[in-house]
Amino acid sequence: MRARAKRWSVLLAAGGLVSVSACRTAEAPAKTPEAARPSARAAPETFRVESSLMESQLRLPAELMADQTVDVYAKVNSYVEHLRVDIGSVVRKGDLLVTLEAPEVEAQLASAKARLAAMEALHVASKASYERTLKTSQTEGAVARDAIDQARAREQADAAQVLAAKATHDELAAMKGYLVMKAPFDGVVTERNVELGTYVGPSGRGSNKPMVVVKALQKMRLTVSIPEAYSPYVRPGGAVTFTVRSLPGRVFSANISRRAGALDAALRSERVEADVDNAEGLLLPMMVAEARLTLSSPGPTVVLPRTAVVESGMGTYVLRVQDGAAKRIPVTRGLRVGEKIEVFGALEAGDELVLRATEEMKEGMHVAEG
Repeated sequence: MRARAKRWSVLLAAGGLVSVSACRTAEAPAKTPEAARPSARAAPETFRVESSLMESQLRLPAELMADQTVDVYAKVNSYVEHLRVDIGSVVRKGDLLVTLEAPEVEAQLASAKARLAAMEALHVASKASYERTLKTSQTEGAVARDAIDQARAREQADAAQVLAAKATHDELAAMKGYLVMKAPFDGVVTERNVELGTYVGPSGRGSNKPMVVVKALQKMRLTVSIPEAYSPYVRPGGAVTFTVRSLPGRVFSANISRRAGALDAALRSERVEADVDNAEGLLLPMMVAEARLTLSSPGPTVVLPRTAVVESGMGTYVLRVQDGAAKRIPVTRGLRVGEKIEVFGALEAGDELVLRATEEMKEGMHVAEG
C-alpha cells in the first residue's frame, strides 16, 4: 500500500509541474514583428497654388413688378364725366381712360379767348396808327417827333398785351386738356377708384387715391436685393432663374439688365433688376419669387481647398512652405463653393501650401518641399 501511495504522489507532482509549465508558456507575451511597429508621423501633404475663376449660385427672395406703372390723378378740380375703362381693361397707348368736367375752366377759357381777341384788335389799331404817323412824318414839319414816339410806344404796349393774353389763353387751354385722360402706354387697368360724378382734384379728399392705375404686363421686372458681401460678384447680363409658389414646377429664366450701383441704406444691399418676358401672362406684379443668381469673380483669383485654410483665434491664415519650413500667411475669405474657397492675401500662383493645415501646426515646423 505504501509503495502504491508513493507512486501516485510522484505522478501528481509531475502533472503539477506540467500544468505550471503550460500556464507560464501561455502567459509569455508574443514578440512584435518589426513590420508591425507604428511608423513615424508622415510629413504634411502639400500642393501648388493655381489661379482660377470662381463661380457660385446664390439663392435669394425676389419680387416681380410691372415694367411700367402709372397712377392717373386729376390735375384740376373737376368731376368724372365719362369712365371708359374698368379693372382688367386692356388699353393701347392713346386710348381714352377718363373724361372730366370742370365748368370753371371752361368759363375761364372763354374769358381768356375774348380778352385775347380784344387785345389783338387794339394792337391792330395802334399798329395802323403808328404806321400812318410814321408815313406822315415823311413830310417835313407835318408831325412832331414826340407824336411818332408816342404812337410807337402804344403799338409796343398793345403787342405786349397780346402776348400776355395769349399766354393766359394757352394756359387755360392746357388745363382743359388735362380733363381728358389717355393711356400713356399699352397695358392693363389694374385699379379703378372712381365712379361717374366723383369729385377729383389735385388736393383734398378727391386726391386720396388715383382714379385708375395702368400697368404694362407684357414685360416684368424681377427685383433682387444683393447683400454687400456678394455685390462685387454680380455682373450685368448674368443668368437668373426663379420660381414662384403659385406656379409649382415652372422655372423661369432671365438675365440681369441693370443694377443700382449703390447700397440701400436700410438693408445694406444693392438692388438688381432682370427683365422677364411675360408674353404668356402667367406672372403678376407683386408675386414673391425665389431667385437663383450666378456669381462669378471679376478675374482669376486664388482658389484653395477648404482644408488648407485655418480659422482660429489668431485669424485666418494658410501655411506656406518656404525653405522647408511652414510660414503663416494671413488671408481673407471670399466666395465658398463646396470644398473650394476663394482667398485674398500675399499668395501667388506656384506657391506651395500645406493641404491639411491645422491650428496645432506651428510656424517654422519642418515641411519637406514637394
